[in-house]
Amino acid sequence: MSVHKNIKRVTTNVLQEMKQRGEKISMLTGYDFSMAKIIDEAGMDVILVGDSASNVMAGHETTLPITLDQMIYHASSVVRAVNRALIVVDMPFGSYQGNSKEALSNAIRIMKESGAHAVKLEGGQEIIESIKRILTAGIPVMGHLGLTPQSIYKFGTYVVRAREEDEAARLLEDAKALEEAGCFAIVLEKIPASLAEKVAGAVSIPIIGIGAGGGVDGQVLVVHDMLGINNEFSPRFLRKYDNLYEQMMTAFEKYISDVRSGDFPNESEQY
Repeated sequence: MSVHKNIKRVTTNVLQEMKQRGEKISMLTGYDFSMAKIIDEAGMDVILVGDSASNVMAGHETTLPITLDQMIYHASSVVRAVNRALIVVDMPFGSYQGNSKEALSNAIRIMKESGAHAVKLEGGQEIIESIKRILTAGIPVMGHLGLTPQSIYKFGTYVVRAREEDEAARLLEDAKALEEAGCFAIVLEKIPASLAEKVAGAVSIPIIGIGAGGGVDGQVLVVHDMLGINNEFSPRFLRKYDNLYEQMMTAFEKYISDVRSGDFPNESEQY
């Protein structure tokens, strides 16, 4: 049993205080009850119900196909498991771009039907109307800049963003605009470490990085990647904390062979 059980709930306010104290924020994705329960009991600050579920849970090539209903299903599963972490849910592609009224009603659905604590939207000034409208309903919003995977077809590639000066300047402007609009935090994905550090210093809200160096206020990874379950994915920014692919493979192979040989179940494993 974890010692973190009795710690009070993490709120957006707690994250703000952590930034002010210089305490780093830990964030990991979670998509289902069993995994989220372990992540929460370990003492994670934030659990992101990422639209990366589209890739790691459903096997799609991009994050685009996942629906609002599917995101609500994943989020509800996570909410039932968690006692401490702040739960943030990705608004899926098409659920907030272009129509701020629709964005609000979709955000309300996520909050009401899943019981999560906040939503995350990808993009800067082009989606500011949607962000502002969601915030008017009292729903906390996390921003996401840099590599925005929902825009994969616009970029045509998952390479590092904001290497060019104009794109870097725009990213900094976007971060300030998101803060001004009322976002409580921003994820920065795959941008140069020096730029990420500059952004973290320029805004007062927490900046969470993924492939954005160590000069930010916290880090996020996809749980299947950091556990080494997702065997094929090894970008430079990923640290694999375990190789569960091999451990699980060994266990499954052993089970198959024990069943075939009649070794499982043995005398003590039956009634």
